[in-house]
Amino acid sequence: MTGTNGTTPEGLFRHGLTLLLAKDYGGWVDLWADDGVMEFPFAPPGAPRSLDGRAAIHAYMTAFPDHIDLAATPYAEIHRTGDPDVVIVEMRSEGRSVATGEPFEMAYVAVVTVKDGLFTHYRDYWNPLVALEIAGGTDAPFAGWAR
Repeated sequence: MTGTNGTTPEGLFRHGLTLLLAKDYGGWVDLWADDGVMEFPFAPPGAPRSLDGRAAIHAYMTAFPDHIDLAATPYAEIHRTGDPDVVIVEMRSEGRSVATGEPFEMAYVAVVTVKDGLFTHYRDYWNPLVALEIAGGTDAPFAGWAR
């Protein structure tokens, strides 16, 4: 469905990816409704499982470049659902762990809801084992992300 600002869920998601790759995290947060919710069902201990509201999402994304240097999203397939406001995204990202300097690759599945041209709900399923490696290993705390 097209939002009041002319943005489809697919278009908003793709625009968000462009902003993330440009390291425009503030611009990405601006794509969120004030009461938007971002969830991480597979988050490891110490990492947030839910970010409630644009302010919490902003705080999380402020810490993002301290942990991840996102370089590419070589694969992103967006699937329509029976709900015109909801898309399911399969994607892969590549980048570098700031903590270790090592490259990483992570696959995701996200269930994304868009209303009036803004993200309102984003359930992000990513591999917690890769996330722990990005953080510096299984002993590394995620405390810096739980702002």
